[in-house]
Amino acid sequence: MTQFRKSTALSRIQPAATIAITQKARDLRGQGHDIISLSIGEPDFDTPDHVKTAAAEAVARGETKYTPIPGIPQLREAIAEKFKRENGLDYAPSQTIVSTGGKQVIANALLATLDPGDEVIVPAPYWVSYTQQVEMTGAVPVVVPTREEDGFLLTPAALEAALTGKTRWLILNSPSNPSGAVYSADDLRGLAEVLERHPDVWVLSDDMYEHLIYGGVPFATMAAAAPAMKDRTLTMNGVSKAYAMTGWRIGYAAGPQALIDAMGLVQGQLTSGAARPCQWAAHAALTGPQEAIARQREVFQGRRDLVVRRLNAIPGMTCPTPPGAFYVFPSCEAFLGKTTPKGRRIGTDEDFVMALLEEGGVACVHGAAFGQRPFFRVSYAASEAELTEAMNRIETFCEALI
Repeated sequence: MTQFRKSTALSRIQPAATIAITQKARDLRGQGHDIISLSIGEPDFDTPDHVKTAAAEAVARGETKYTPIPGIPQLREAIAEKFKRENGLDYAPSQTIVSTGGKQVIANALLATLDPGDEVIVPAPYWVSYTQQVEMTGAVPVVVPTREEDGFLLTPAALEAALTGKTRWLILNSPSNPSGAVYSADDLRGLAEVLERHPDVWVLSDDMYEHLIYGGVPFATMAAAAPAMKDRTLTMNGVSKAYAMTGWRIGYAAGPQALIDAMGLVQGQLTSGAARPCQWAAHAALTGPQEAIARQREVFQGRRDLVVRRLNAIPGMTCPTPPGAFYVFPSCEAFLGKTTPKGRRIGTDEDFVMALLEEGGVACVHGAAFGQRPFFRVSYAASEAELTEAMNRIETFCEALI
């Protein structure tokens, strides 16, 4: 029998830990175990009715054919208007692109610009796909750890130290998955001052959690905070988090025309345009009523406060209060070296979350998956009842360690 041989590119990547742990939680449920999954970043709210109606109406009028590769004109116009209205960024519709989810936006940009040996700066903790997508191109992710005492923010000094003649991109995610960190306009200007001395380095600004910032802190994005960086910044976003549209798979971005054209060329050979009814749904989300965003943000803030309070009440656990997204990123350092009642030794953050899943019935994701030990990520995109029960289980699990 002929043996299957993986490509060199495939050998460089691993399955996303967030998806792997979520699947393990599903498997355990299928075996009859009672599992609460706080491992995936998916709002538990339903997609707004007017968005679902727009998709149904699009199908009813025959909007089911192929689309232009970079998106239907109506959605690209709505995206350009969104950037102007909410972010003070002036882009022509031709400077926007619609993709099948935010992941494809990032992949398009990296595939269009990176050669083997190029470097991409990725502050840690980072979303799991950043480093994997960089490695798929043959480029090198340069992981720069951040500190809890700095709010898990990349500092100008750390950025300067990481830059080399091979650096092509800096990836910034604010609010951050997994830490919930938020860069202020001043923070971004501090990084921009460094980048102005390195004109070949571009910024990929992942703004997917833009509308999930708490306490009245204003949102900031690089191209607006530091206008001199606009001509080498790709600003990406999507409808998945703000509008509870994860399964609709619509991400979008705006940037310099040459980059957008190059991304379109890549997309044309990979997927072509995103599904037409989903694009009309995204159009309705961006142009229709926006009140649900504030209501959901208020609910998320209450959940955040519940989870932070309960985790910090566990002896040994430390959990900072994140200003954005819907995750907390507590430290489990105090529990390393301990043993579960079933005799399982906790040597790493991955050991901690696997034991918590299998013996405590709660699925979370270890910090090492995001490039930062010894932490773990808890998603609070779940009901208050589920979160309360999950916190009870985490408390019981931690107190039983010896």
